[in-house]
Amino acid sequence: MERFIPLEKQSKRAQKAHHAKRRGSWNGLCPVTRAVPSGKAYDRNRRKRAERRERALPD
Repeated sequence: MERFIPLEKQSKRAQKAHHAKRRGSWNGLCPVTRAVPSGKAYDRNRRKRAERRERALPD
């Protein structure tokens, strides 16, 4: 049985391996694209998109 060595006292490589083992998987999803943009933030293209959407709708 291996002796317990605190994470702080382990080498950087061992710490990295420990954290990599504990880290979860996104299963092919990109977390950056999952972020929802803030509605309060200034978006230069918001008005353009809204106008294009209105023109695309049939009357």
